[in-house]
Amino acid sequence: MRKPSIPVGSRGARLAAALVFVLPVATCPGATGTGTQTLNALIYPIAKLTVPASVTLTAGAAQFTPFQASVPITYRARTTPAGGGTMTLQVTSDFAPAGGPSAASGALTYTCSSANLGTACSGAQTASTTLQTPVLTLPASACTGGGGACSAQDPNSLTLNFTVVDDPRYDTGSYSAKVTFIISAT
Repeated sequence: MRKPSIPVGSRGARLAAALVFVLPVATCPGATGTGTQTLNALIYPIAKLTVPASVTLTAGAAQFTPFQASVPITYRARTTPAGGGTMTLQVTSDFAPAGGPSAASGALTYTCSSANLGTACSGAQTASTTLQTPVLTLPASACTGGGGACSAQDPNSLTLNFTVVDDPRYDTGSYSAKVTFIISAT
């Protein structure tokens, strides 16, 4: 018994082919969705510094030449486009015990050098027990690390060179003072 054949150009073959292609689309419903997320970032100006816990002042080679010490300071900063920043220092505990040098009488001075972000203080500065004296000025839109508009250094650094007068009127002995550094950014 022979099965009837349907010619290729007949109506039935076209209908069957159309059903094969249409049915999968009609039976597979699609779904899409969207979501929205709001991202907020609050970026504050920052300032951070690191100094050694203590430094020893070394006597000069000749009699009664000043005592000296170099203090490395590292810092990070980010200032706003309209802001800037500063680093200052203040002697918060003068030399003790009594009978030796005194920052209150102007015996402690310093110079600043090698700042790689901002401008280091200029010339010799006299440290004070009552005022914050300048160490560094940071410009607006300044930042540490990353290159581009920011300093390529991370952290940034500068050097303070302290000098203490060695006056023959001072009593012999060991003396120490405490210096506090303050950094701020806006």
